[in-house]
Amino acid sequence: MYCADTIVAIATPPGCGGIGIVRVSGPDAEQIARRVFRGKPGGDFDSHRLYYGRLVHPADAVLIDEGMAVLMRAPRSYTREDVLELHSHGGYLVVRSVLQACVSAGARLAEPGEFTRRAFLNGRIDLCQAESVIDVINSRTEASLTLAQRQREGLLGHELETIRGLTAEALAIIEAHIDFPEEDIDPASLAQVRQRVAEARQQVARLIETYRYGKILREGVSVVLAGKPNAGKSSLLNALACEERAIVSAIPGTTRDMIEEIVTVGGVPVRIIDAAGIRRHHGDEIEREGIRRTLGKIAEADLVLFLADGTQPLDDDDKEILAALSGRSYLTVITKADLPQRLDKSQLPPCYAVVTISCKTGVGLDLLRARLFSFFTQDAPHLTDDLVAISSARHRDILERAAVSLDLFAEHCALAVNPDLLSIDLREALSAVGEITGATTPDAVLDLIFSTFCIGK
Repeated sequence: MYCADTIVAIATPPGCGGIGIVRVSGPDAEQIARRVFRGKPGGDFDSHRLYYGRLVHPADAVLIDEGMAVLMRAPRSYTREDVLELHSHGGYLVVRSVLQACVSAGARLAEPGEFTRRAFLNGRIDLCQAESVIDVINSRTEASLTLAQRQREGLLGHELETIRGLTAEALAIIEAHIDFPEEDIDPASLAQVRQRVAEARQQVARLIETYRYGKILREGVSVVLAGKPNAGKSSLLNALACEERAIVSAIPGTTRDMIEEIVTVGGVPVRIIDAAGIRRHHGDEIEREGIRRTLGKIAEADLVLFLADGTQPLDDDDKEILAALSGRSYLTVITKADLPQRLDKSQLPPCYAVVTISCKTGVGLDLLRARLFSFFTQDAPHLTDDLVAISSARHRDILERAAVSLDLFAEHCALAVNPDLLSIDLREALSAVGEITGATTPDAVLDLIFSTFCIGK
């Protein structure tokens, strides 16, 4: 529920830094600025102009810090309200003191995501754009940032409004007939209705198809390196990460706990997990626990890389790992290609792909990256310059509901059912798409969405 009061929050991350920013939004923003900031004589604020001065406590004018202030008057602000930003040094105590000064001057503490929620409720952005803000903040690769920025710029909302427009035009024709039931829908009008619904359904299907790739870019994927001790797992982690993240040793069982590193493969964030080597004769209780955790990670991973030492034939330890991978997709990596090879590839069971590499020379690493990328993006549209993709499970589920309603309309239209029933199908499709843009989103869903935001955004 929107309340036209004045809110305040710290807009920069906690801890020490060069600059700390406290953000205020609401009708009392300028009044608060005059109470906690001492700038040029006269105290007038030109909108969108940064002023240097002193930040003080409103009750007694005791100095808090030197700093800067900028007042952005409505509607030319993030929330379309008067917005004040106070910039101080980034020490924890300093920033908290500025925050408390604003509360003493009449603001209340903002809830998580409340600034962005006000921007949505005041019509500056749609709900797709609001949700994309957190994706921009959390982006870990250039591709995921590009996708989030396209949504923030309103491109997804534009496509959804196109779908709503086509559906609304079809509904208008149907409802015109409902208002004049004595007249049958002429064939030309019915053809227009079917064409618009078919176009809307096609665009809905295209957006649903983008979800797999959008989700990968947004959330990333997990890849577990599985193999017996000394198969080259730690060396591969270091090679993919381009740094010495894991200890490499000839002593079996060096890796006891999980070592994780996020790398970018073709724009996809990939979380590489180097786990304990698996072998039947465990060294000690700690190694047994490490193996137990490895097996758990294998079950949870999006993909497993089975590492086989190319200088040795397959043994019982390798076969035990392969048995654990039975029934799921995995990629076999034959390591140590720079040394004489003794592994018989014909003994390897079928899998997604087999790649031979050398972490020492770099041979095969580019091919491995290509195989990883192709595994996660097979049958998924690539992020071309004009692609708008969805990356939220909420969006996908809603679009699937809209698709069902549009399919029902087509079926009912073919059966020449009552126009009142046809209108229900179209209204349900309209309502569903509106839940993504915010036109018909329940307050409880809005509360859930904005609760995931940080305070101050």
